Amino acid sequence: MNAIVTVVGQDRVGIIAAICNKLATFNVNILDISQTILQGSFTMVMAVDVSEATASFGEVGEALAELGTGMGLSIRIQRQEIFNAMHTL
Repeated sequence: MNAIVTVVGQDRVGIIAAICNKLATFNVNILDISQTILQGSFTMVMAVDVSEATASFGEVGEALAELGTGMGLSIRIQRQEIFNAMHTL
């Protein structure tokens, strides 16, 4: 199953590394990544494969949210089909 990870917050060194390391601890594979600085804010969208994850989808989401809180970021994960449905007109 694929999912979309979104990250928004103040830019600083180590954001991508921290998120990639956290995903790796759960055996979540990164399929694609796009990041930019938008008016001073770091923004990133990642497509990931959670089919081989070593934890439940909810546990991965909680761990990412906790990481985000500690780093002053908003980090969310959504199942790709839900993300697509929300952004289709």
